[in-house]
Amino acid sequence: MTRPRRRTPTVALVGSLTLLLSAALLPAVNSVPAAPAAGPITLIAAAPHTEEWGADLSVVDSDDVNVRRTAAGLRLGAARPTGRGARSPHSAVAEGMLLTTPRTLSRPVTRVRAEISASIPAGATVEAQVRGWRAAGWTEWRAATAGAVFDRPVTRVQTRVVLTAPTGGGTATVRAVRLSADAAAAVSAATPGRTYRVYATRIGLVGELTANGRTVQPRDHFVALPSRRGLSPLNTGDYTVRVCTTSGSRCEYAPVWDVGPWNTRDDYWNLSSVRENWKNLPQGRPEAQAAYQSGYNGGRDQFGRTVLNPAGVDLADGTFWDGLQLTTNAWVDVAYLWTGGGPRGVVGDGPLNIRAGASTSSAIRGLAARLAHVPIQCYVTGQSVAGPYRTTTRWNRLATGQYVSHAYISGVYGGSVPVC
Repeated sequence: MTRPRRRTPTVALVGSLTLLLSAALLPAVNSVPAAPAAGPITLIAAAPHTEEWGADLSVVDSDDVNVRRTAAGLRLGAARPTGRGARSPHSAVAEGMLLTTPRTLSRPVTRVRAEISASIPAGATVEAQVRGWRAAGWTEWRAATAGAVFDRPVTRVQTRVVLTAPTGGGTATVRAVRLSADAAAAVSAATPGRTYRVYATRIGLVGELTANGRTVQPRDHFVALPSRRGLSPLNTGDYTVRVCTTSGSRCEYAPVWDVGPWNTRDDYWNLSSVRENWKNLPQGRPEAQAAYQSGYNGGRDQFGRTVLNPAGVDLADGTFWDGLQLTTNAWVDVAYLWTGGGPRGVVGDGPLNIRAGASTSSAIRGLAARLAHVPIQCYVTGQSVAGPYRTTTRWNRLATGQYVSHAYISGVYGGSVPVC
C-alpha cells in the first residue's frame, strides 16, 4: 500500500488554551457550471446581514470517525496512529472527524468563518472545515478558521471538525465551534471540470477503515485522493472522479472515500492560488510525482518520508480490477467531476455497467459505482429496463459518450437533462 490516511500536525500549542480563530479571507475554487477561466479574486462590499450559529458537537453517530463526546467536550475516540513502521506511507498521527448536519441559511452567503474554543496540548491540532451547497452541488471543503470564501453564493453550509494527535501525545478537547456567514466576499468564476494523467496504485486494505469511516470491502469501488478537500462523507458520492485507462477503453465513476496516497494536503487539481500546499508545482502535478521523478522536496512527502512511487490516486480493488481491469499499477486519466458543472445523476444501485449504446446488449465500457455522481449530457430512448427506481426506456448519455440506464439513477440535480 502506498498511502497515508492521516495528516501531519500543523499546530503545536503548549498547555490548554482557547482558540478564537477568524482572520483574512482565503480564495477558493469549487464545483460550478463551466464558465470562462478564473481571474483574480474580486472583493465586494460587506453585506449588512450576518448569520451566526453553533455547530452541534453533542451528536456522534455513524458518519463520524474516531471521536467521542465527553463532559468536557469533543475528543479523539482513540489516540492511536495507523502507521506500520518507518517506511509505511501511513501517518504516525491519530485523527478523528465529526460531521455536523447541514444548516439551511436564511439567505445565500459567500463567506463562512469559524471560531473554535478548545484546549489543545502540544502537538495536537483542531480544524473547522466547511462546504456550501448551490445548484451545481457541494463545494470543496475549506478551512473556516481563517475564513472560507465560496465562488458562488451558497444556501446550505455543513461543518466538520478534524482533530489530530501525535504518537504518545495528548488529544485536544473541543468545547464549542461558532460559525458566522455573510456575503462580504466573492471570487471570480471557476474553471471548467479538470482532467489530469496521474499514476494509480491499488488500495487493498480489506477490513480497514477509510478516512470517512467506511470499512473496506472485498472488490470495493471507490478512490483515495491526497487531500480532504474532496473527501465525500460516509455513504455519499458528493465528490466523484471519473478514472479511465490511458487508451480510454475502460472507465469507472467512483466516489472519493479515502485520503492518500502519500500526502493528505495536496489538492493538486486546483489552481496554485488555492492549492493548499506545494503551490510552486504545476496544476495537475501531484507532489508525490514531483518528489519521485524530480527530487522535489528532497524526494520526500509532507511527513518527511522518502516517496517510493509517483502515485496521485489510489484505487479500491473493485475499481482497479473490475472497473479498469488493471493488473498492475498504471498511469490513468482522472476527471475531478465536482470542478465541472451541468446535470448530475446519482447512481442508486451499482456498480452499474456503462455501455457503448442504449441497450443491455451494447458493449460494456466500464462501471459506475454505487452512489457515484455521473455527469449527464442528454438522454435517448432505448431498450426498456426494469430497475430499482423505475421501469423506463430512458438511457442517459454521459459526458464521455457512453450510456447508463435511467432505471438505476436515484435522482438528478444541477439542471434539466435535454433530449440528445
